[in-house]
Amino acid sequence: MTVLVTGATGNVGRHVVAGLLRAGEQVRAMTRAPERAGLPAAAETVRGDLTEPDTVATALNGVDRVYLFPLPGTAADFTGLARKAGVERIVTLSSVSAEYADGDYSGDYHREVEQAVEGSGAEWTHVRPGEFMANLLGQWGPSVRADDTVRAPFGGTRCTMVHEADIADVVVTALTEDGHAGAAYTFAGPQSLTRREHVRIMGEVLGREIRFEELTVPQARELYLAQGMPPEAVDWLLQDPVDVPVGPTAERVTGRPARTFAQWVADHRADF
Repeated sequence: MTVLVTGATGNVGRHVVAGLLRAGEQVRAMTRAPERAGLPAAAETVRGDLTEPDTVATALNGVDRVYLFPLPGTAADFTGLARKAGVERIVTLSSVSAEYADGDYSGDYHREVEQAVEGSGAEWTHVRPGEFMANLLGQWGPSVRADDTVRAPFGGTRCTMVHEADIADVVVTALTEDGHAGAAYTFAGPQSLTRREHVRIMGEVLGREIRFEELTVPQARELYLAQGMPPEAVDWLLQDPVDVPVGPTAERVTGRPARTFAQWVADHRADF
């Protein structure tokens, strides 16, 4: 049978496609623009859009498992179609914030998708990573490429960012192995680092000096809005920060050590 990967060209989706292929699975990768997907030839790439559930019927034909990119609003429609098509297992990309749904912007967003999956009748697993290292591609990438500077707020606050490949490894494990039904896996990266420490490590890996310029909250809001972030997301990002200690990592599910921030920078050297 075939595994359908939605959001297949995303930061996590690309790694899910690659991981499933390495595991010997038949993979169908769904994207809105197959002609620009750039995915491995071994994956069947098809057109489909989660914002328009009627477009995914063909993609679901012959599928028994799904990796679901989170999109509230149409998640219940999609999962209903998936069950009619014979899908038995859905692994959802969610967020640690889903644990704190009820008035939390990110939590409510992801919990709506989780509830749709839970109500579908399929076997389900939720993958709830913390902050993505990949977020830095959009937040820091432009200024690092322009003048070797990171501009961000909360320079002294610790966080435990997670490599997108670790997220994908948890997804692939839940899709290909039994024993994960009904689990919600919350995890982060293996290091608790401040923003300034992230910048220092980035400079060491890239082999050049990267400066850190701390922004005030109003300055950061202006920058994030200019980058195209929705106002609600900006407000959520700029809440009073809390230092995050190291907790569970992807290793507890995959059995492999979680990837460090230095490894992430090395993996994305060309992006900076």
